[in-house]
Amino acid sequence: MRIKYILTLAVLLSFLAACSNAPTDQELISSLKEDVVYLAADELEGRAIGTEGEKKAAEYLALEFEKAGLQGKGTDGFFQEFTVSKPTNPHEEAVIGTDGEGVTGRNVIGYLDNKSETTIVIGAHFDHLGLGGAGSLHRGEPEIHNGADDNASGTAALVALAKILKAEKHNSNFLFIAFSGEENGLWGSNYFVKNPTIDLETVNYMINMDMVGRLNQEKTLAINGVGTSPSFVPALDIANSDSLKLVTSESGVGPSDHTSFYLQDLPVLHFFTGQHEDYHKPSDDSDLINYEGLLSVVRYIDRLVDELDDEPKLAFTKTKDSSGDSPRFSVSLGVVPDYLYDGEGMRIDGVSEDKPAEAAGMMKGDIVVQLGDSTIVDMMSYMRALSAFKKGDLTTVIFEREGLRNEAEIEF
Repeated sequence: MRIKYILTLAVLLSFLAACSNAPTDQELISSLKEDVVYLAADELEGRAIGTEGEKKAAEYLALEFEKAGLQGKGTDGFFQEFTVSKPTNPHEEAVIGTDGEGVTGRNVIGYLDNKSETTIVIGAHFDHLGLGGAGSLHRGEPEIHNGADDNASGTAALVALAKILKAEKHNSNFLFIAFSGEENGLWGSNYFVKNPTIDLETVNYMINMDMVGRLNQEKTLAINGVGTSPSFVPALDIANSDSLKLVTSESGVGPSDHTSFYLQDLPVLHFFTGQHEDYHKPSDDSDLINYEGLLSVVRYIDRLVDELDDEPKLAFTKTKDSSGDSPRFSVSLGVVPDYLYDGEGMRIDGVSEDKPAEAAGMMKGDIVVQLGDSTIVDMMSYMRALSAFKKGDLTTVIFEREGLRNEAEIEF
């Protein structure tokens, strides 16, 4: 009886010790803000792959991983370097490897060993656009693109989850990866899955956080890839004790690093709080981040991991590529769609300068319900309608603003 009591007490003390090490909400918000502010500072000059700013960011993250109690799991401590040789022929793909001339980037990889046979990969990219370039939506002289939401927010969330999961008991190991080269074509994640530092056969699933710093007033969180395992959908709602508005899509393919893992037949989830007017512009700064909302995303992912903890190794399901049937179009209305909107029509999240929408007097928040002869009920019907036009065409657009319908002429 005494032995049983001592064992029970030992287990209880161990649990209380683990709980005492768990970071509080206040501590997490403070560290999230500190990480985003550093990564999105002008000093790092936009963290473009191969630059001194990217190197400083990588060194910062390695130190944060170490302070969180992770083991280095790169090829050189926490770092996994790779070199990308850019072809002179634009129709050829970049060659990603470790040899040859080109631009050198580095993934930052930390490992939490729980002595399990399975590992959960949690990732976010930390690079951005530097002074702009081909991916920028900024017009004018080169400026530093700090990328606070894209993707200092996801990177800060990655560090926060490392701290939380280190203090908890789980049935899986965790591999935390901060990817570089995402903005150039998923270079870092592509290199990792072809040169993994753990056995990919042991990976249970992969979580990717890309642009999770702008949770809106409706608390809308987009989760892509829910169709890549039958275990995901039931767990998503159970984990949602914070009453987030979840908008889901099945496809495991998208313009972020989870795609590299999906293509290795691994279940994936991609978390995203929505596009905005500052996307790929110099104005994506740290003072615009919703830090309480960012914490809500982190806590949700932690609860989801808990919910999936007792599941056996997740089954993988191939999904239909949601971009495969997307119509092609040669003109633009000049708006940023609100990808989190799930009502009827296409809601505008931003209007570009000197484009047809601005000339028609359209504004952020307007909902496009008709374009030419086509009724717009969702994003796909909007794209199909747009694909029917070419440069120089004249048509009408009908949109709703504060419950009133407006009609305007536009020229592409």
